[in-house]
Amino acid sequence: MANAVFDIILWLLRALTFALLGRAVLSWVDPTGQWTISRLLADVTEPIVAPLRRVIPPIGMFDISFIVAFFLIQILIQLLEQAMR
Repeated sequence: MANAVFDIILWLLRALTFALLGRAVLSWVDPTGQWTISRLLADVTEPIVAPLRRVIPPIGMFDISFIVAFFLIQILIQLLEQAMR
């Protein structure tokens, strides 16, 4: 039972990672966020990125909160995988 819960959480974290990557790539193609997929990815990832954006200032015109969120999620995935072993 516990492994199933861990698997679901890991799957959600990996999906969130792909959503972050997708949003970052789409920000180059659709910077205004007019496409439906851009808005969907923004809605999914904004609760993760917004608190980081308040703490981490942009470097020039680059918003590094996406990178920090990506690495934090990767660390959390690694910790959960180790806890499952």
